[in-house]
Amino acid sequence: MDTTTGQSNRTNDFDSIVLERRSVKVYNPEVKISREELSEILAKASRAPSAINMQPWRFLVIDSAEGKENLAPLASFNQTQALTSSAVIAVFYDVENIAYMDEIFSKSVELGYMPQDIKEMQMQQAKPYYAGMSPSELRDMNLIDSGLISMQLMLVARAHGYDTNPMAGYDKDRIAEVFGLNKERFQPVMLISIGKAVKDGHPSYRLPVDTITTWA
Repeated sequence: MDTTTGQSNRTNDFDSIVLERRSVKVYNPEVKISREELSEILAKASRAPSAINMQPWRFLVIDSAEGKENLAPLASFNQTQALTSSAVIAVFYDVENIAYMDEIFSKSVELGYMPQDIKEMQMQQAKPYYAGMSPSELRDMNLIDSGLISMQLMLVARAHGYDTNPMAGYDKDRIAEVFGLNKERFQPVMLISIGKAVKDGHPSYRLPVDTITTWA
């Protein structure tokens, strides 16, 4: 079995990464990505920004045959991506991510990224801020942060020589519990398939900057 990891196709050319990214539907099922490299991709993606650096995103990496069999009935509109890709990464946000606030700020102090007094000031401000947010406001913020990391993940994957496709067509009500996650705590955002394209994805028309931009 071909276990190509794509590392020989890595690139640091930012224009190539951004301009040549395509949404790929069909992958080479013989190409496997090691969990070590997937972890590296996720670690780089996790450098994405988030509100107050709370990093609400959580990943479910579905890379085994059994996992894909469990996913397939949930991804009825994206069967090909689910079954041929090297892995499907389900992106969730953690409703209880505030529980990690002390760890995030304390490690920032320990690593020299933040002085202790700034940590204390920010935590005094952040805790009541979060406590005062409505569920819809919290959801909006977490979805924005999860969208940021999802795009970064796809660009990192491209830099590693892989192709991706973001997917919204799946059973969001069931995916958490099917894979043993607390569905109240972990809220689904999107699926991202990753692997080696059998053929290049199609280019797509983008509206001109003049159409989408207002200068003030």
